[in-house]
Amino acid sequence: MVTLAEQQQYRLGVTYVALSALAWSTSGLFVRAIHADLMTILFCRGIVSGLGVFALFFYIERRKAFRILRSMGGPSLAATVFSTASMISGIGSIYYTSVADAMVIYATVPFVTAGVAFLFIGERPNMRTLIASGIAFIGVLVMLSGHSSDGGSWLGKGLAAIMTITVAGLAVVMRQHRNVPMLPAMALSAWLCSFVTFWFASPLSISGQDLGLIIAFGIVQNAMGLSLYTFGSRLVPASDAALLTALEVPLTPLWVWMVFAERPSTATLIGGPIVLAALFGHILLEVRRNRVVTSARAQ
Repeated sequence: MVTLAEQQQYRLGVTYVALSALAWSTSGLFVRAIHADLMTILFCRGIVSGLGVFALFFYIERRKAFRILRSMGGPSLAATVFSTASMISGIGSIYYTSVADAMVIYATVPFVTAGVAFLFIGERPNMRTLIASGIAFIGVLVMLSGHSSDGGSWLGKGLAAIMTITVAGLAVVMRQHRNVPMLPAMALSAWLCSFVTFWFASPLSISGQDLGLIIAFGIVQNAMGLSLYTFGSRLVPASDAALLTALEVPLTPLWVWMVFAERPSTATLIGGPIVLAALFGHILLEVRRNRVVTSARAQ
């Protein structure tokens, strides 16, 4: 029987994780509101995000922080590189194509992760994942069938695909090496992002308004989102956390449509719901299965 304290912890965890998805879903708003070029956005945001995430890491670990940093090895480096690549390609995809297109492609990340895990660590996906992957793939094909004369749009879609693959790679590294410290790897990846883009950025030409927005971008969308997820994911089952964070996918283009009237293409309006149905249907089935297994073990 679930105690009152456990119920309260679960509700608190759900609130934290849902708020993290809300924070992450503001990425499109920030990218559309900031007028600086992409490399300048990435450079400045990386500095701010790195500081914010490192501050969270030292707050959580306190005296153990330096020992954890000294113990970081190859898996942590791999996680850092994958995270850096996903940051650059993710923001780049939103910069160069519609937010809806980028998020529909990104929504396939659980299925791409299953494929990458099978290829590199031999983790076989179950039949539910394979069916959901096939449905999601059909949705992406429908979305990509919409012809666009804007070459940049295809660049954005390509970057969204790279983001999806690198996030999948990051997930597999974290799954295979469960002791990899996530927060310092995320902070280092933000600073690596700044290092990579520094040579192409123009931080001295940025306006005061854009600088303020970029600082808010780094703190609210990245550092705060990661902080809320870090605290909340400890209080709810992983499948429930995955379902809640998936809310980022439909919310991100919704905010941009409401504020900037960025309407998705007809092909995306058809293919997007197919991908979302596959995503949420798959996660809901996993949540239900995990709860049945947990109940059976408790009896």
